[in-house]
Amino acid sequence: MTNQKKFRCSGPVSRRSFLEVGSLAFTGIGLSDLFRLRSLQSLASTQPAFSQNSDTSVIFVWLPGGFPHMETYDMKPEASTDFRGDFRPIRTNVPGIEVCEHLPLHAKVADRFTLIRSISHEFSDHGGAHKRMLTGRLPKDPTGTLNDAPAGGSIVAKCREQLNRGVPNYTAEVDSGRAGVDTFAFGAAYLGPTFTPFIVPGNPSDPTFSVPSLSLEKSMESRLEDRKTLLGGLDRVRREMDRTGVMEARDEFHQKAIDLLTSDTAKKAFDLSLEDPAVRNRYGQHAFGQRALLARRLVEAGTSFATVVMEHPGGPMLSNGTYNWDCHAVNCHIFDDLRWKLPSYDQAISALIEDLYTRGLDKKVMLVVTGDFGHTPRIEKSKGTHTGIIQPGRDHWPQSMSVLVCGGGMRTGQIVGSTNSKGEHPHDRPLTPCDLWATLYHHLGIDPEMTFPDLTGRPMPILPFGSPIQELL
Repeated sequence: MTNQKKFRCSGPVSRRSFLEVGSLAFTGIGLSDLFRLRSLQSLASTQPAFSQNSDTSVIFVWLPGGFPHMETYDMKPEASTDFRGDFRPIRTNVPGIEVCEHLPLHAKVADRFTLIRSISHEFSDHGGAHKRMLTGRLPKDPTGTLNDAPAGGSIVAKCREQLNRGVPNYTAEVDSGRAGVDTFAFGAAYLGPTFTPFIVPGNPSDPTFSVPSLSLEKSMESRLEDRKTLLGGLDRVRREMDRTGVMEARDEFHQKAIDLLTSDTAKKAFDLSLEDPAVRNRYGQHAFGQRALLARRLVEAGTSFATVVMEHPGGPMLSNGTYNWDCHAVNCHIFDDLRWKLPSYDQAISALIEDLYTRGLDKKVMLVVTGDFGHTPRIEKSKGTHTGIIQPGRDHWPQSMSVLVCGGGMRTGQIVGSTNSKGEHPHDRPLTPCDLWATLYHHLGIDPEMTFPDLTGRPMPILPFGSPIQELL
């Protein structure tokens, strides 16, 4: 087996070590099963061609609840007050590009990103919108977040399943309590659960933050060699009797699990304490900033698709605020909530953009920042559920939304598409989520016409339609 480490004989195995095999096996069982199931699935389906552009990666920032385009990237200062709201646009370092006054750090790096203002779709429920945006396909059910088509990250993981760089190929950073794959339509559908992300819950700025499955106790870590010796002894007879190669494959699965659990590459990539404190401070000592920094470390180490979920930056929430970006009037006072939330977001995204360029990752890594939809151009006013007073907000609005993209060797410092004067719908260059995913797959070298069999055996293309956005290429 290639890259297999040699294990010296450490002598007799103690009774205590024998008993601890159960707990150690449990620690690694998910990873071991992951590799085993993945191999069986590969035998049962057509193996896709390995991506010819495997040195590329994506950081996908997901903003659940719907990023309000009228308060951020597509402001309408000339519209009436019931549309334009309280905030004002500011100039950026690119003539003609303006962003919200509460995004001043964005304004300094506008030459390094592109704003797409004309993406839209038809799903106004969070569930349907999550599936539409995260899979690039039209969901069968307009509600709920259980995928009937694989999430884009799962497609990437499937296409690069043979890539092993010592870190998970597909990751997702989420808040504690939000780690289910179906919370945000991260499910792999007919590709199977082995192609869901390696989920990292928690706030990386928390001093007690640790990564599940990689934070082995020292005593357990020191006995992994003992465990492998024991497993080898128990399996030797069965392996000698086996004429199908199954036992040899089982050894390989265990080896891959152990390699990831003890990988120096993974440990270093996930260890933010190794980062320059000045860089950590530049990203911001909050969940948004440290999560973005961790994603940069992961793609630099070899992860192909790093998802960053930004819902709550951490700390006490405003009494008239909301947990994520779902800025209904019943949920929050939209302007007070964004005055609190946007500075952390601004700091994290601008630092990530700067870092990709400073570290020479701007061609290798494509950054995509999006939510499930925009919010209504016209401001609504309702009694807040928590405040009990009338306050402003905006409802769901998939008819128009804004997406930020950066890196990937793309053309930047531009705006693609526009909405009408009230931000209601695309005015020119209408685009769909499929066009965004086609661009992303183009960067990764993945053919969106490649097919995978669904649960009935029918070949399903990665995308049903869509083309790379030519203005970016």
